[in-house]
Amino acid sequence: MDLKDIKAIIDLMKKNSISEFELERQEFKIKLKRGTGLPSAEDTTITYLPAAALPPAGIPAQAGAPLAVAPAAASSESEIKSPMIGTFYRSPSPESGSYVDVGSEVNPDTVVCIIEAMKVMNEIKAEARGIVTQVLIDNAKPVEFGQPLFKIRPI
Repeated sequence: MDLKDIKAIIDLMKKNSISEFELERQEFKIKLKRGTGLPSAEDTTITYLPAAALPPAGIPAQAGAPLAVAPAAASSESEIKSPMIGTFYRSPSPESGSYVDVGSEVNPDTVVCIIEAMKVMNEIKAEARGIVTQVLIDNAKPVEFGQPLFKIRPI
C-alpha cells in the first residue's frame, strides 16, 4: 500500500463521515482514526505496523479483535459489537427469516447477522454462549465499527 492509497482512504473517510478504518494483511496492518472535531488532515492518525510487529499467527491480538463481546455496565448481559463499518442485515435474504430473534439461544459459532461492506456479505458470529435479550439495530441500517448490535445473557 502506498501513500496515494492511504490518502484516497482518508478522503473516503471524510466524505462518508467514517471515524475509524482498519485493514490487516499478512505483511502489514493499517488503522486510521479521525478525531471528533471538524474533519481535517490533522484529525487523522495513522498507525502502520509491519509484519514483524504483528503477533504470530494463532495468537490473538489484544486490540482490534474481530468481534468484541463486552460486558454491559451494571448487568450480566454482554454485547455483540460490529467488527466493521457497513450495512446490518438480520437475515441472509429479504425472503428469509432472521438469523436470531429475542429469546434465541446462541453459541460461539452461531451466525447472528450479516454486515455488508463494499458489496461483500460478512457473516457475524456470536462468539459467546447465551440468550439474545435485545436486538439493538434495525434491519438494513448502517453500523459503525464497535457499535453494539445485540445484547445476550450468558447461560
